[in-house]
Amino acid sequence: MSTRRSFFRKTAGLAGALALGPLATRAIAEDVSDALLRLNKLPLDQSITDEDLWSTIAQAYTASPTILNLNNGGVSPQPKIVQDAVDRYYHLSNEAPTYYMWQILDKGREPLRRKLANLAGVSAEEIAINRNTTEALGIVTYGLTLNKGDEIVMTRQDYPNMVHAWKQKELREGIKIKWVNLNLPVEDDELILREFVNATTPKTRIWHITHMINWTGQILPVKKLCEEARKRNIISIVDGAHTFAHMDFRISDFRPDYFGTSLHKWLSAPFGTGMLYVKQENIAGLFPIFPNDKPTESNIRKFESLGTRSFAPEQAIGQAIDFHLAIGARRKEERLRYLKNYWCEKVAKHQRIKLHVSLKPEYSCALGTFSIDGMDPNDVVNRLFNGFQIHTTAIKWENISCVRVTPHVYTATRDLDRFVEAVLKIAAS
Repeated sequence: MSTRRSFFRKTAGLAGALALGPLATRAIAEDVSDALLRLNKLPLDQSITDEDLWSTIAQAYTASPTILNLNNGGVSPQPKIVQDAVDRYYHLSNEAPTYYMWQILDKGREPLRRKLANLAGVSAEEIAINRNTTEALGIVTYGLTLNKGDEIVMTRQDYPNMVHAWKQKELREGIKIKWVNLNLPVEDDELILREFVNATTPKTRIWHITHMINWTGQILPVKKLCEEARKRNIISIVDGAHTFAHMDFRISDFRPDYFGTSLHKWLSAPFGTGMLYVKQENIAGLFPIFPNDKPTESNIRKFESLGTRSFAPEQAIGQAIDFHLAIGARRKEERLRYLKNYWCEKVAKHQRIKLHVSLKPEYSCALGTFSIDGMDPNDVVNRLFNGFQIHTTAIKWENISCVRVTPHVYTATRDLDRFVEAVLKIAAS
């Protein structure tokens, strides 16, 4: 607890928690720190519903006072301490770029790698730091050596960039994609597992598994899928873009061969930061997209040969990790799920409104989706924004047509009451 308090006080002293005067800045930082301390002393069930404490914690963010942002699933905002860290590192770099970037900040990657590895529950020698999930899993897609006729199983509900990557590999190298088409939401692990198994043949080399489907928030039984893949000597690649630092788990819990995620989503790290996990035994055989002089070495750092890049966002990942840990991974997950269920249960009572996400904890967390009978999702999204200044996102992909709503830890239940009122008005019109 004292470490958490020290962290927030130190941050306020260095960069300020909000764009206010020094005394106000210090007071806000103290309030946020005290709220986190009190939050951690409460039993879990009480802590996730204490609106006063969460409202105080929300002061660490610079969320718009006029626009209600309920599309945090695309890119999450950063706490002010993370924003200030980016500014600080950026200004430092500009004092003497080749010195501060390459001789000072570049040395910070190793302790940052250890912090990420600790959060992920894996070895630091299995973690590469990059820019997003697309890049992380692109390294895997293009770096794996496959033969013509080899097959990969993936779902039609996977993220477009992953789908496009495998389709390009299919076009260029003659591999074959075997598709699973899920009718979401699904509340049956065995049904999902059976779909992957039924699409598998003796030629199957890879299962591409999306931990949480971005369109609806559906959670797949990733541990069971990875276990089944191992039994069949099939490579498991996990897209964890929407689950890392969103749900309380470790990559080591389900032991995939590869895992990629975006840190600018639920970790609230700087925009354009991501992470790749490669099981140690697989590193040597995976070719990097941008090779160094030893592309077949078993050193995870070979996947970080990107040339010149900004060190400021990368180094500020550390502040985002500290803020995440100050809240607590389990508490954060349960608060986010509570917020999703809060609004879902209220709007679902209307006869014209249909939910497209399960409310069972094993199948969803912060992301929730709904539709209004007879209305196009784009029309609903436009009316929410134009009429009520509420920002959501329309989803139209494959067999999915709905509105996605994603609150964050700075979202209050009073904000969701405002959202629910708006949705019910639209549904009644």
